[in-house]
Parts: sequence; structure tokens; C-alpha cells
Amino acid sequence: MASLPRVGWIGAGRMGVPMAGFILKAGYPLSVYSRTAASRQKLVALGGREALSVAECARSAEVIFAALPDDSALREVALGPQGVLANAGPGKIFADTSTVSPEVSAEIDREAAARGVAYVRMPISGNALSARSGDITVLVSGPEAAWRTVKPIAETFSKAQVYLGGGEQARYMKLVVNAVVVSTAQALAEAVTLGRKAGLDWNLMLDTIAHSTIASPWLKAKIALLKPRDFTPTMTPRLILKDIDLMLAAARANHVDMPLTTRTRELWQGLISEGYGEEDYMAAVKLAEKQSGLATDHTD
Repeated sequence: MASLPRVGWIGAGRMGVPMAGFILKAGYPLSVYSRTAASRQKLVALGGREALSVAECARSAEVIFAALPDDSALREVALGPQGVLANAGPGKIFADTSTVSPEVSAEIDREAAARGVAYVRMPISGNALSARSGDITVLVSGPEAAWRTVKPIAETFSKAQVYLGGGEQARYMKLVVNAVVVSTAQALAEAVTLGRKAGLDWNLMLDTIAHSTIASPWLKAKIALLKPRDFTPTMTPRLILKDIDLMLAAARANHVDMPLTTRTRELWQGLISEGYGEEDYMAAVKLAEKQSGLATDHTD
């Protein structure tokens, strides 16, 4: 029986820790690097081996994953003399789960190809809560042969994997999905505020929405947290705002008008300005309630 490939994991945040934890549980040898020792120790406690630099993590593994917050963090980790691509070596695979722009992704792909490293783009559809239960979907593009190697590893931490093509398709697909999420989140916030203002029972209103024709797994998950008004962050408005900026930049590059997304960006900036930037993004409900003269700390 063939041995399992050695895995490197860079980025031990809300998403990275549970995903890498599933890989360890499946028996893969895993080295982990994160900027802070405390973050690294979360995965060391689960059986991972601590790497003290990106370069060390890249050299130690056959498949190197990254879970990073934005374009600048990915460029820093991927490029340069101490980055993944300079230290992984030809024949290795770099699989990035971050939500980043197609432009920086293409830049990294060019450098990866020049160094003989296969670059698999695999952003995640899901959040920290669904990552902890393995209930996420992996959106994939890049070299198909490399993806066949990565797929068994991805199956340890995800419920579904969708291969979309050989280029930047996964980057665009993530922006498409998130554009629907942010507009739906704002619509839900406004709708339940209207219902509260009109005197509807909070729990009955949310239960009715969850059983209506518009119900979806995302909506049901958010309603389950809205009922007790749990705004523990699964994804913050600050990160959502970053994603919206990626959507709008992609829209400009492709000559697409997105007036709803543009307006939603303004609303999300207001959410941050009002002090909700580190709560879950469904704190949009609180802002809508506040603007409508309703108490934001009620429980029905």
C-alpha cells in the first residue's frame, strides 16, 4: 500500500485549523506554519509537526496548502526567496484555499509554472462553523493531474469538491457564490427587521422563513444562529468587505455592472463604522434594527 503524501499547512486561522485537523485525523503526516506560535500549537496539539518558517514547511511536504486572508498575505507566502514556490522544489503541489483575486492567482501561477510547481486553486465555500463539521465545498481549478493527487486530501475536510477548469475558474466561482451570499444576507437583515417592526414573533417568523420556498442550507444555518441572536463570528464584516472589493474589481475588469453589490458594499462599510466589524456579518440585522428604532439586544 502506497504511503500517504506529506502535507504542509500554512495559515492556522478560523478555517485553517479545522481543515488541517481533519487531514491529521485521516492519518496524513502534516507540518504546520503560522505567523504566531500559539496558532501553530493548535495543530501541533492535534499531531502536527511545527515548522518555524514558510520555507521549512514547503521543503518538508509534497503537497503544500495555504489558508490566508487576502492577496497581500498570499503573495508574501507564495513569492520571494523564503516563499513556498522558491522552496517547494519541482514536482511539488501548492494548493491554495484562500479567497483572493484572479489577478494575484494568475501571477502566482506563472511563477509556479516557471519553477515546476503545480498550482491548484481551491477556495472554500463555507465558513468557520461549517469547516469545523467538514460541511464545506471546495471549488477547484488548475492542473487536473495535480488535482487528482490533492482530491483525496481535500475529501477529508469537505463534503463536496467541484473541478471547474485549468485556469482561474475557481477564483471567479468563489466571487459568484459570495456575491449571492452578501446580497442575500442584507436582504434577510432588512426583511426580519420589517417583520419585527410589524410585530411578528421573532422565532415564529424565522421558523417560517426556514420552511418557505426560499429556504437553503445557508439560510437555515443563519436562522439557527439568529434565533438566539448569536453573532459569534463565522465570518466578519471586515472579511466580507474584502470579498466585495474583489467582486467589484472583477466586475470592472470584465465590464459587468453590479449596482446591488455596489450598494451592499456601502451598507457593509456602515456596519463596520457602527462598531460591528468583528461580529458575525449577520450583525447586519442589528444595524437594520438600530436604524429602524428597535432594540438590538432583545430575546423573544
